[in-house]
Amino acid sequence: MTRRSSSVTIRDVAREAGVSVATISRYINQSARVSDDVAERIELAIEELNYVPHAAARHLATQRTRVIGLLLTNMHNDFFAPLVSGIEAVVQHQGYNLLVATHRADSHLDIQLPIGSHNTDGMIVFADSLREDDIIGLHRNGFPIVLIHRSTPDGYEIPSVTIENKDATCRLVEHLITDHGRKRILFVRGPANQEDSQWRELGYLQALENHDIPRDPQLIICGEFEREVAYREMVKFLEDSQTDFDAVFTGDDDSAIGIVNALVEAGYRVPEDISVAGFDDLRLSAFLTPPLTTVNAPTELVGRTAAEQLFDLLTGKDVDPIILLPTEIVIRRSCGCFV
Repeated sequence: MTRRSSSVTIRDVAREAGVSVATISRYINQSARVSDDVAERIELAIEELNYVPHAAARHLATQRTRVIGLLLTNMHNDFFAPLVSGIEAVVQHQGYNLLVATHRADSHLDIQLPIGSHNTDGMIVFADSLREDDIIGLHRNGFPIVLIHRSTPDGYEIPSVTIENKDATCRLVEHLITDHGRKRILFVRGPANQEDSQWRELGYLQALENHDIPRDPQLIICGEFEREVAYREMVKFLEDSQTDFDAVFTGDDDSAIGIVNALVEAGYRVPEDISVAGFDDLRLSAFLTPPLTTVNAPTELVGRTAAEQLFDLLTGKDVDPIILLPTEIVIRRSCGCFV
């Protein structure tokens, strides 16, 4: 016989499902991921006991916080400043506060998500800061989400804002080939599971193919979109490899800074000996020595557009399923051009 919901507590549900009260709370509030097996047991327990959360709890769960969440992989990269600035401008205009936190999809720690439906009205999710199944779970629960720099999971209508990566990369690498005669171009790869990194590598490979230059796996190193990592990998490459190269294309400007430092320390001249080009057009890229040739990515506009999409979701307006913003090449001295 089914018990009356008014007499059932969250402890009863936890006992029936064989899990802790904290796990039930996390599942109901979608504040952290639980396994499919645990989720199924909780759902069965809720149905069997006819459990309904206390009215005060329901009120707290549905009450607007007037806070928007932003989930990033880290905050120590210069790339994030304009992104946050664009989001913050829209959030403040709407009279909301912005809560920024970090999390990585590849984290193996079983910890509660720092932001979600328990403390925000909606969330902007950057790249690989959240696992796909967590995104799907929040979406299924009706929590407003906008993705940036990643595609929407197949079969789900979650808005996404990103940039054009492949064509711009291809054209910039072709510039190194056709305008500067570079044929041995080292590629500094970003995170393997990040879409921007994957598209930029495809653009690099397409440029080589367009000019009948064979791909050399020895000319690809990992920079992880971080200058310290790129610097260490470049130093290691110069010490250990006998592979010759005459140019470097990095998947981001932050890595390019580390690459240039490593090259100069090793006695190379940029661009006389080695051309260098990046991607993003960070604010400091024009002030490096030499100024960096790169791809201008509208990072602040990405943030602003994503925030506008999220507020459209919150107010029940139609949103675009995907917004692809254009990029453009910026020629400076690091590739060999004297402009």
